Amino acid sequence: MTFFHFGNCVALAYVPYVIVYKCSELAEYSAFWKCVQAGGAYLFTQLCKMLILATFFPATEVLGDGLDITGEFLKTSVDVIDLIGLHFFMSKIAGKGQLKFMIAGMGWATAELAVTRFIPLWIGARGVEFDWKYIQMSFDSNISLIHHISVAMLVWLYGRNYLQSSSVPIVIVLLGLACYRPLIVEILTSAVGLGSWMLLLAKAGFSLLVALISLHMYLSIPSQAANHYY
Repeated sequence: MTFFHFGNCVALAYVPYVIVYKCSELAEYSAFWKCVQAGGAYLFTQLCKMLILATFFPATEVLGDGLDITGEFLKTSVDVIDLIGLHFFMSKIAGKGQLKFMIAGMGWATAELAVTRFIPLWIGARGVEFDWKYIQMSFDSNISLIHHISVAMLVWLYGRNYLQSSSVPIVIVLLGLACYRPLIVEILTSAVGLGSWMLLLAKAGFSLLVALISLHMYLSIPSQAANHYY
């Protein structure tokens, strides 16, 4: 029974990744190895972030139960490295725009899933007692997939000269919100007191909204430019 619960959680977390890979152009272009390279780029950026955090933002004790917004803001600002890593990786691979940000987003999300969620699922989901938090963790991995693909799309759009000038501020704002999403989540958790399911729903709504806006801007650019190889 415990292994059955673990299998359900793993299937709920991983199967959507397989479906996205198979149903998109990634499978058609045999982009598996490039997705693995994107995962390696994700791991390298996380190492850089950890080194910066350990060097410039050492752990400090916070008095009381309050949230140090200024300190957390500075720490969350390090997530800009993810945007730089995505831009650098996509600039090094050949292919049309859709293929580039799909590879980067899929590799980023899959690496995060493998590093941050597989071990907790393996240890916790096989426990004797059933716990909804592992189902929530699996749902959260699907939200992360949408989030990372959307962020990769926004990074790709930001570097396009043919993007409408009115869309550039929107792209910058969305990238900023995506970068500081962990801080926003912490503020909502501590200030508003959202429950685990409501917090998950809020993250899903935010990621879906960013994805729809990003997709609308992507579809608004000329098809020749969107499919241009460089």
